[in-house]
Amino acid sequence: MKIDRNTLFAFSKSTAVTLAVVTGAATLMAACSGVKPPPKEYAQERLDDQIQVQAGNVVALETTATGLRNYECKTNANAAGTIGWVLVSPQAELVDRTGKEVAKYSGPPATWTHMDGSSVVGQQIAVAPRPGATNLAYQLSKGTPGAAPGVLQNITYIQRIKTKGGQDLSKACAQSNLGDKLTLPYQADYIFWKAA
Repeated sequence: MKIDRNTLFAFSKSTAVTLAVVTGAATLMAACSGVKPPPKEYAQERLDDQIQVQAGNVVALETTATGLRNYECKTNANAAGTIGWVLVSPQAELVDRTGKEVAKYSGPPATWTHMDGSSVVGQQIAVAPRPGATNLAYQLSKGTPGAAPGVLQNITYIQRIKTKGGQDLSKACAQSNLGDKLTLPYQADYIFWKAA
């Protein structure tokens, strides 16, 4: 069989391209294997002491919530004679790290309900200074799971971190404003923990 110059050139070119692709892929894989993954968002050493979760617990679910916090100008039941913005109902949708909606948040009381039917109620036990005057404080809540089985069944703690918005309460709230409503958008990461 006779091979002409054009066939030989085409074969050489094809071989060179294949070799370049294989070599490039191998080089890229070698480079990536030495790159450390970014730190996890819930790394405890990056959080204030008061909202760190006790040893003996592990992360069960990481989520990002986007929602609204609804306030009403009311007399403060805990501090007689004072008037201020009182949270009457939060509502948010939570997505996991892949962007899939996995739960809803509502209250009061603070309740997270997973798409599988499991739920957990949170009781605030600590807060940490918020990063920015109009962002919600970071928070640690003790979890009381509902009876339904599922992802949230054994949750011990819920952390609220990486907050954006939800706390701009600069609108007037005085005797003349009683009953006024205020709705603020917010975003936060909720990290759910369970016993190890």
